[in-house]
Amino acid sequence: MTDTYRQPGVVLTDRRFTVPLDHDNPSGETIELYAREVVASDKADQDLPWLLYLQGGPGFGANRFVGKPAWLGRALENYRVLLLDQRGTGASTPANRQTLPLRGGPAEQADHLARFRSDSIVRDCEAIRPQVTGGARWTVLGQSFGGFCTVTYLSTAPEGLDTALITGGLPSLDAHADDVYRAAYPRIQRKVTAHYARYPQDVERARRIADHLLTHDVVLPNGYRFTVEAFQSLGLMLGSGDGSHRLHFLLEHAFVPTPSGPALSDAFQEEAQGLLSFAGHPLYALLHEAIYAQDARPTAWAAERVRGEFPQFDAAKALAGDEPVLFTGETIHPWMFDCDPALRPLRDTAELLAARTDWTPLYDPARLGANNVPVAAAVYHDDMYVDTAHSLATARAVRGLRTWVTDEFEHDGVRTGGPRVLDRLLALARDEV
Repeated sequence: MTDTYRQPGVVLTDRRFTVPLDHDNPSGETIELYAREVVASDKADQDLPWLLYLQGGPGFGANRFVGKPAWLGRALENYRVLLLDQRGTGASTPANRQTLPLRGGPAEQADHLARFRSDSIVRDCEAIRPQVTGGARWTVLGQSFGGFCTVTYLSTAPEGLDTALITGGLPSLDAHADDVYRAAYPRIQRKVTAHYARYPQDVERARRIADHLLTHDVVLPNGYRFTVEAFQSLGLMLGSGDGSHRLHFLLEHAFVPTPSGPALSDAFQEEAQGLLSFAGHPLYALLHEAIYAQDARPTAWAAERVRGEFPQFDAAKALAGDEPVLFTGETIHPWMFDCDPALRPLRDTAELLAARTDWTPLYDPARLGANNVPVAAAVYHDDMYVDTAHSLATARAVRGLRTWVTDEFEHDGVRTGGPRVLDRLLALARDEV
């Protein structure tokens, strides 16, 4: 079923596909995938090559653009673009606290979600590609986790790719989740230090909020238990181009005077709950550590365990020692499944995923070493979300991969840098630089 409509400068078509839940059992249960086709209005009748966009995450549907902003406008000069909602996200068959009980209990839910990693996403892409392109190869643009998926694509189905473009998403081929977070916490601390250097007034503001949360039980309007650890996790913003500024603006209106004394303002609480809630992307919390799992070792709440090696992130100790309170970043913790009403029903499922030991490899180093697909990757010099050293090691392991290492952009450079980033990657892939 397709629906076609227009926005300024573009023609959009809703596309829906049926794919196996388990690609190893093609005659079994199926799920639906949703994707939005985008073509420039003045090229709608042209036979253009295809570009598939794989969103970051895991757990986020593709961008809902209006018109052709950011990188999309540049892509539409040469391509028809397919914005795919990866399985379980957006308008594809959803996986969340409301739908997962249809699978059964936590064990059945965990087994179900084990099929929602990059290996299954790539097989989805190959299943729908003949229906979209008529069998022709397509270019893939993978942002962040979408880049992880692209490396899996190069490992398992490179015959489907004309070109691979990766932005902020070159994964380590062999790092365990512990290694990922052991490298992450120092990067996060650097971002927090840079934020406080830019906005020194935020040191005292963050200390005041942390002290309030350590001495008061705060429940946000949506039922989220707002702990000091939850407040620290707002540092997730610091990895984006405008994140430091947005965090500053959030902190500046945290308190209001009340008859009972200072209290966290309604405006602050409303904005904080929107930033903290996983209601719109629960797979991000459920599968975030699983995207690093490739062997018999469980992830076992790696971010939480490794955080213990960095006591400077302990807010109570920071307050007692008159130190700045450090924010955290892209880390998932078991307490999130207690605090967030969108995750509470899935706590047991999350525990089973964290304990799982039958993960399969996501990358094939031998095949990557023999790669013949043109590949270009933007590597952001001090990316808070993806370790630069890990990315460059992978770049060296993929035959023919060309990198653009830059400190001009943060992790979301494909959004903030838009046409420039895509132009650079296309030129690298075509060997024009």
